Amino acid sequence: MSKSKKANISKQKTIIAIPDLVPDINPNKIKETSFNFIKEFQSFALQGNMIDLAVGIIVGAAFNSLVQSLVKDLIMPIFGWIIGGTDFSSLYISLNGTFNSLAEAQAAKAPIIMYGLFINQIINFLIVSFTIFIVLKVFLRKKAEDLIKKDKK
Repeated sequence: MSKSKKANISKQKTIIAIPDLVPDINPNKIKETSFNFIKEFQSFALQGNMIDLAVGIIVGAAFNSLVQSLVKDLIMPIFGWIIGGTDFSSLYISLNGTFNSLAEAQAAKAPIIMYGLFINQIINFLIVSFTIFIVLKVFLRKKAEDLIKKDKK
């Protein structure tokens, strides 16, 4: 093939114009679509499930602070007293030297493993997971009883 034929073929490439790629935009359709989106979101947000979810999140946050206080202020002191007066929040392992207290190690910015706080978090998790298990068990039992009542009618 000659150089002139190659040049002609490369010139014949299809060029796509930008207006072909972008559809005609109708401002009325944009407003209509936006309004429908807002209406759909409002409908979704005001459904019972969304409100139940919001209430659940608020109650869950309050429950979390209650469980943290229960573990920190009641369970761990009693557990520490039974073990022999141990304060779990101050249990640590220093990776760099020996210190008399956790505060001293933290002031020296020494690398430390605070396993006492980890034990507290494990107990928090166990309490929360056990409570959720009980709540779900009661909820599912109630739901099953309701379904049985509907089937009998």
